[in-house]
Amino acid sequence: MRIIILGGTGFIGSALARLLVGQGHEVIVPSRRPEKVPAVLGSAVVGAPFDGSTGAGWAEFITADTALVNLAGENIAAGRWTQEVKARIRSSRLQAGAAVMDALALAQALPAVLVQASAVGYYGARGREPVDETAGPGDNFLAGVAVDWEASTLGAEALGVRRVVVRTSMVLGPGGALAKMLPPFRLGLGGPLGAGTQMVPFIHLDDEIGAMAFLLQTPGLCGAFNLAAPQAVDSRGFARALGRALGRPAFLPAPAFALKLLLGQMAEEVLLSGVNAVPARLLAAGYRFLHPDLAGALARALDIRPLEARPGAG
Repeated sequence: MRIIILGGTGFIGSALARLLVGQGHEVIVPSRRPEKVPAVLGSAVVGAPFDGSTGAGWAEFITADTALVNLAGENIAAGRWTQEVKARIRSSRLQAGAAVMDALALAQALPAVLVQASAVGYYGARGREPVDETAGPGDNFLAGVAVDWEASTLGAEALGVRRVVVRTSMVLGPGGALAKMLPPFRLGLGGPLGAGTQMVPFIHLDDEIGAMAFLLQTPGLCGAFNLAAPQAVDSRGFARALGRALGRPAFLPAPAFALKLLLGQMAEEVLLSGVNAVPARLLAAGYRFLHPDLAGALARALDIRPLEARPGAG
């Protein structure tokens, strides 16, 4: 299968590209600097021109057996949310969705499947009760962004394209959010965020990309899927598990007031709020997690060996 990945040079996209190449697929990554793509992802991955908001330069690669994966979007946890940052977070996602729809209009044939990225932030701030894909959206900034993000490619369904929406949780791997947590924890200065009772849905990078590959290659699957490990854990439990994995104490909480003072709304919505998102539809579809519990996911994430090209499906 030919698979086109928008956002293919990012943390998740690059790992997905390498997995799919290892499975024998043809992978194309639209980029503003297409000549750099093979150097970053390997010679087997082809770069295509991309202006960030249209299908010009890459729509021609779409055929009836092509899969599209839209992962493009500004990092939500890079720092304090100014009005400018919030605008970039939203617009980067909507522009990528517009580019997908423009590409579908330009293409000679419709693709077989579209995987549209989203996040468990769709559900807003929730308590400790499990939340599956039937739950409605929340009412904070991130929930609104996720709703609009998902809607940006909804028109593909009207065209007859099988569309899968992946609501991703915190992804654990060599990089990403975990890399930012490690320095204080390695010094023995880590601990829960705020009260530590907020739920922290997570998934290992192996399962993030394995689930995407599974959804891409399983006909009939469509709609929203929570990409989160089956184990539920709160911030206190996460800190304890990470400290244990590093052999360090992890009992020093980061006070909520300090986080809010430093990071404002970003701290409130990303660090101090949570949702117990469960992968109900993914499990029902037959996906088998490689790292279903936090201890195993952390052990793998802290291992320096390269990722294996395993689909994780059965």
